[in-house]
Amino acid sequence: MKVLIRNLARSVTQAELEALFKPFGKIKNCTLVLDAKTGKSKGFGFVEMENGRDAIKAIKALNTLRVHGYGIRVKAAESTEE
Repeated sequence: MKVLIRNLARSVTQAELEALFKPFGKIKNCTLVLDAKTGKSKGFGFVEMENGRDAIKAIKALNTLRVHGYGIRVKAAESTEE
């Protein structure tokens, strides 16, 4: 299950993002979205977890958690597949 994380402080690293989700289960993929020109964070990212139940637990536990002073928003990513 793919999870969208928004409202991240620009200083949050991909390793920190992955560390937030690691206690909830096995992570398939973790991506912090970066600006192509500057290489700096755009303030959101995606984490894909192997088990959907683990992802739901992570969403419930991490949504509105304060990270680097920002209340992050965590939800299931909407599928773009047709």
